[in-house]
Parts: sequence; structure tokens; C-alpha cells
Amino acid sequence: MSTVLGISFGNTSSSIALSTKDGKVDVIANPDGDRAIPSVLSYVGEDEYHGAQAKSQLIRNPKNTIVNFRDFVGKKYDEVDISASKLGSPAIKSANGSISYEIQRGSTTESLTVEEVTKRHFKKLKEAAEDYTGKKVEGVVIAVPTNYTEEQKAELSKVLDASGLKSLQVINEPSAALLAHLSAKEDRSLEDKVYVVADFGGIRSDVAVIAVRGGIMTILSTSHKLGLGGDKLDDVLAEYFAKEFEKKYKANPRNNARSLAKLKSESIVVKKTLSNVQTSTCSIESLAEGIDFHTSINRLRYEVTARQVLSEMSSFLEEAVKKSGLETIDIDEVLLVGGTSHTPKLAADISFIFPETTVVTSPALDSKALNPSELIARGAALQASLIEGFDESEIKESLQPIVVNTQHLVKPIGIKDSEGNFVTLLHAETAFPIKKTLEVTNGDSDAVSVELFEGERTVKETVIEPEQDSDDSEDEEEEPEIKRTAVYVSGNKLAELALKDLKPNAKLEIIINISNDGVLNISARELKQGSVAVKGQVSSSS
Repeated sequence: MSTVLGISFGNTSSSIALSTKDGKVDVIANPDGDRAIPSVLSYVGEDEYHGAQAKSQLIRNPKNTIVNFRDFVGKKYDEVDISASKLGSPAIKSANGSISYEIQRGSTTESLTVEEVTKRHFKKLKEAAEDYTGKKVEGVVIAVPTNYTEEQKAELSKVLDASGLKSLQVINEPSAALLAHLSAKEDRSLEDKVYVVADFGGIRSDVAVIAVRGGIMTILSTSHKLGLGGDKLDDVLAEYFAKEFEKKYKANPRNNARSLAKLKSESIVVKKTLSNVQTSTCSIESLAEGIDFHTSINRLRYEVTARQVLSEMSSFLEEAVKKSGLETIDIDEVLLVGGTSHTPKLAADISFIFPETTVVTSPALDSKALNPSELIARGAALQASLIEGFDESEIKESLQPIVVNTQHLVKPIGIKDSEGNFVTLLHAETAFPIKKTLEVTNGDSDAVSVELFEGERTVKETVIEPEQDSDDSEDEEEEPEIKRTAVYVSGNKLAELALKDLKPNAKLEIIINISNDGVLNISARELKQGSVAVKGQVSSSS
């Protein structure tokens, strides 16, 4: 028997997941018990290490330990920032301009291309999955960042095939994460909402603004920032501990590469601990000049120390929303993804950016939230289960909403009510082709006019005065709160349809169609018992 998997392939760590027959998703642990498997390979003598075992070699054997290679796949040396590999084996330029690593294996030097490193990494993931399931793994759906080029996707598919894993599909990480999030809800009905999917990883941050309309996902904008991630938080902690050690023992641990690696490794542990408890200890044997280092730090001190990095992350997210042409008041839900999303202060800072009506989903704010480190793998596994029975041509031709970017309305379409207020019938970002129907009655009138308008967005500001205590002095008066809400007014008239010679209190069905080509068609019919009479039809370009 064989099975198909979902893979989240990250620079820092990778995850593998399997969708079960009952609709649940299992995130698979490797033989070391890790569900977030470090994307690291290390070589000691003739032995190859993978995952956490390889990552531990960064202290003693960094030159033979390969890290942060995901973004290098399918790229030339001159196209990337190789500083991502600074902690381990340095990326070097091959004769053909590609990226490779030189590894010492025993008495010989082995040159490994980044594609060969990736292939070996995938083979280890495949072995872990087959060990866990007891079945042969053949096909995978893999998730990558939205700025992965078509050339990179093609190269990644080749590497998967070479590792014994048939590449069924390469999908976007934010779409996969959102699919997992929505599928986990008890109520599977999809509301029309605008989501922000913020992925804070180890060495980069990515944000996507996604509209869900009628169950279809449309990516409105994406933003990426290399160098901004959990790695920066680790560096802040490492520097804090280095200063404390230097002040106490008059020795500088920054002068030694091994000491720096020890600081970095322990800082990662402390950061993860402080995401769950208020205080963590830091204990490093022989940090510098043979001196052991023991100290503790509480969450508040960590948050103060890391405030600049955390502020950069929340500011990056806010700018990403603006890039989409929306404002924070337009966002219904923010989904935090990636290992750094476990940080409580980050979730709190992001919540402060958005109005109270916006839901921010993170384990720090909702104990029932799915593990943000596993969301992408879960979504990839769900997609794998959906297309498992398709053949290759069907997969290529399918327009899965999780995969494609859809054509959609830029502005909402609606009508005016009796008081002249704009009433939305089709929301902005609604994908087309689409059909919308509504029923109206004409009352005593023998004629009805149906007018369709584009909605123009405005922002309404309401000043809420604070409740003032009679005992409060004037100096202690609170500032009034300004509440901002998005409202729509009628803009350009798109189409008008007039119906005449109607009987009193007739029931009318109004049908709005937008074709594949973006042509708006409005028609109406009078609903009669036993028959239907078509009364009129108008077409217009949307």
C-alpha cells in the first residue's frame, strides 16, 4: 500500500503530515520524536546526521553542518543573500554559478549542490513518514512561499522525484495554512471574510492578505522580509546573556565561535520556554575561558529586551495590509503562522494594531488554536487528500482555489435601499464567474426599477467620550476614543432594468450574473405558480 503526504519545507524546520480517512490530520514525528524537524544536515567522518541530531553539531562541527538552504533551491549564487548560511557550512559559488557546499568526510572533501542537500533532506523525511505509517510514501503536496519562482518550483519538483517522492502539486504556504485553519473549525461553512496570514519563521517573515468569497480563496497581496524572524529574537537573547556574562566575569564570550554557538543554542531553548512560562533559566557549561554560566530571565525582561524586533514584526504586518489597498478595519481575522508566532508579546502587539472586531488567532490568545508551526503541513496534507485520486493531467488542469489566484471584483456591487443606503449584493474580492439571485415584491406599484451600483468605500469615525468619574480631577481626564468603521456608498451605476405591467404584490426574482469575461448581466422574472414569466434582461461590462 502507498500513501500521499503534505510537506512544509522551511528554512529552519520542516513538517510532514497525513490526512486520515476520518478527515483528521496527523503531523508525523521522526524517530527522534520531533514534529518540527530541523532542516539541517551534518557530516561527522563518514556519518550523516539529520534533524535535531545535525543541528546539535552547530557547536562543535559548524563547517560540516548545512542550514537554511530552502530559499537557495533553483537559484544562482549571485541571486541570493548567502548570509543565511553563516551559522553553518558557508554557501559557495560553483563553476556554473550555482550554489554548493564543501563538506569534509573523513580524509576527502565532498562538494554538495543545494539540490543534492535538499534531496537528502527529503529522503530523511520520507524514511520518517514510512517508519511512522508503515506504508510506502509515493506522492506529496509541498508548500512553498508565494515568492518562490516557477523555476524554483520546477526544480523542487525534480528534487522530490529524485528522492523517491512524486511531486503531485506545489502550493502556496499562506493558502495551505488558511485551509488547515478553516478545515479545523467545527462549523465547516465558510463565511465571506478577509484574512491576514502572517508567517513568522526563523530567518524571514511573510504576510499574505487573502479574501474568502463563496468558499474561494483569492490572494490580494503578499509581502516578504528576509532577515526578520525568530533568529533575530535568538540573537537579542544571546547578546543579553553575553553582556551579563561579561559584566560578571570580565570575559567576552563573543570572541570565540564555539561560545557564540553555545549562546545561540541556549537562547533558542530559553525563548521557547518563555512562550509557555514566565521564567526560564539559562545554563551553559564552559561558556568562555572555562567558566560555567548560570542565570535566569523572566518573560517581561525578555519582552523589553526584544521590543525592537517585535515592533519590526508588527510594523511589517501593518505595512503588508496597506500594500493590499485595505486598512486594518477591513480585516476580519489574522492567522499567525510559524514557530515565532508562539511568542505571546508578538500576538499582543498585533492585536493592538487591529480593532476589537478583528480576531487574532494564536496559541497565546486562544488555547484551542492549532499549533502555528504545523498549519502549513496540515493544509498541504488536506490538499494531498483532495487530489490523491486525480491523474497528472487532471491536476494540471484543475482550478483548485487553494492553488490558483482567481479573477475577482475590485469593488462591491449592490443596490440602494428605500432610504438611499448602499446594500451590498456581491462583496469586493468575489471571484467570478458567479450568479446571485434575490427576491423582491412590487407592492401596489405596477412597475419596478432595479439599479446596480459599484460601492465606494469610505471610513466613518465615531468619537466615544470616556465615562468620567465625579471624583476624577481635570488632570486625569481620559482622551476620547475614536472608533473607525468602513462603510460603502453608491458610486457608478453599472446597470438598470425596468419592469412594467406588473400585478400588485407580484413576486420577482432578480438574477445577477458575471461571466468569465467580466460581463455583468442582470435579468428578472416574475414568479408565478406553475410557470415563470421572464420580464427583462440587461447586460453591461463589470
